[in-house]
Parts: sequence; structure tokens; C-alpha cells
Amino acid sequence: MLQVPVMTTMEGKSAISEKRHPLALGVGSNVMAGPAYHFLKDADLVFAVGSSLTDHGLVTPIPPGKILIHATNDPVDLHKTYAVDHPILGDAKLVLRQFIDCCRDLLGGKARSGREEVAGRIAELREAWFAEWMPKLTSGEVPINPYRVVWELMQAADPAEAIVTHDSGNPRYEVMPFYQTDGPRTYLGWGKSHQLGTGLGLVMGAKLAAPEKFCVNFMGDSAFGMTGMDFETAVRANLPICTVVLKNSSMAVETLHMKVSHSQFRTRDVGGDYADIARSLGGWSERIEDPAEIGAAFLRAIEQNREGKAALLEFITCEEMAYSHFGPFG
Repeated sequence: MLQVPVMTTMEGKSAISEKRHPLALGVGSNVMAGPAYHFLKDADLVFAVGSSLTDHGLVTPIPPGKILIHATNDPVDLHKTYAVDHPILGDAKLVLRQFIDCCRDLLGGKARSGREEVAGRIAELREAWFAEWMPKLTSGEVPINPYRVVWELMQAADPAEAIVTHDSGNPRYEVMPFYQTDGPRTYLGWGKSHQLGTGLGLVMGAKLAAPEKFCVNFMGDSAFGMTGMDFETAVRANLPICTVVLKNSSMAVETLHMKVSHSQFRTRDVGGDYADIARSLGGWSERIEDPAEIGAAFLRAIEQNREGKAALLEFITCEEMAYSHFGPFG
């Protein structure tokens, strides 16, 4: 009604359709979708709904100089990180309904103009951002660029009929900004708590809740090393999920943090044949090294899931370290 652009937090991703809604900016955390970055940077007012706005290394900080409206259901959140101009204590759904009613009265039943201009600017920024990243999203390099895996999933599966989650670390940084959601709860965003392998449990829960959906979780080597044997739970419980392992044989996200230990003891090196493990646990699996085979592999996994089989796709990837608008606000 107000033609206000909307971005989401990591946990809120999929609350608005990023694929179809013209006012959707995408997601923000310590990586950001391009349109979200530009609009948050230039905004004069920020209305935060259902967020604690807690200061954290994996959260997008709100740049200074904004008028801030903060609606939360916990009084502890108010003024915790920011001096809020207009604090609101209440349930998000009820607060939004009250705002809709009030704004409708203020507008006198008339539509607010300017939608085309705002939507056009968002589309322009999104197109430019995707164009900047298209060399990675469509890369033919070998080992496979992990961004190519995300791109091919978007082409192979209808996001309205899928539920996707990432793991902590590199999969979070690579999947979250670029995968475009299309429906409530079609994405389970998490990762501020760091427990590698959590996505595998989440996607099994998603499949229980929505058996008709194509349920996909992204893992890295280290996450599989910590919880990968739980793939057997999906097999045993007849939960036909699709686990994607982005195998770069390294704990790449810790490259800077583990520089000394890695130089002395190779602490970031990990290995294993994960497709073989998945088969030995009773699932269906493939190992993919050719980027031209990614899309077809996803289609085969979808078909295996339809037949009731848990699937695992092991993609041999490079150590990609480029992220979209990574850092405090950059």
C-alpha cells in the first residue's frame, strides 16, 4: 500500500517472495543482496518488524542517521542496540495490521503513487547486481564454483515448491543472497549460532512438515564430517530429502582465523568420498565434477525424491572466498 521496499533478515528470508514481488530487496546479514545494500544505505527511515536488532557479527548493522521505528514483542530488545525514535511493543502480525488500517485512513482510500518508480529502481539494482555476479553464477571453471550450484538449483527447481536451507559457514554466504525464494517458509535461514550440520536436521523437519516439497540442505565438508552420518536417519525414516555437499576439501571460511594452525598442522584440510558414504547408508547419490552436469543432477535428485529415496549430491568445488557485500556494511 505504501510502496515501501522490503528487505528481510537471514531468519526472515522467504517472508516476501524475492522472485515475484516487485518491492522485495532480498536479504541482509553480514552478506547482503545488492538491492538490500543500496536501499538500506540510502534510506532515511527504517521500520524494523519482528527483529531484535541485536548487535552481532552476522547481522546487518543499520547505518547511522536513520529515523528508526522498531516493533518487537520483547521489551528487552527496545533500545538494546540502537536509540530507537519510535519503539513499539507488540506482536508483528497485529502491529502490521494496525499500521495498514491507520495508513488506509490517512490515504483516504486512495492508492499511493510511485510504485512503478520504486519497483523500477529495485529491478534496475537487482539486474546490475546479478550481472556483476553472473561470471561466478554461470562459471564453467573446474573445480566447480559453488555459486554455479546455487544458480543451477534455481533453474532446476520451482522455488515455490521447494524448501531450502544452508549450513553455517561458506554455504550460508553463498546460498543466502542469491537463492530467490517464492513463498512463506520456503527458506529456513539460520547460522548465527554456528553449529555445523544443523541444516541437515532442519531439512528433515521441513520434509516432515511439508512432504510435498522438494527439501534441500547445503553442507560443506566440515559440516558433513560433524553430522553427515545422520543422513542415515533420513533413509531410515523414509524422508526423501536432497543433501547438497559443496566439497572443496577445506574449511575455507576459517582461512584467516586458522592461518597459523593450518600452516603448521593443515587443520583446515578435510577429505572423504561423501557420495560413497551416502550410498553405503542406503541413499541415492552422485558425485559431480563437471559444471555442465549440475542441472541434470538436480533433476535426477528431484526424481529420486519423488520415488521416496533420500538423495545426496556431492559437488567438487573450488575454495570460493568472494561474498556479496561482506562485512560491517560493505
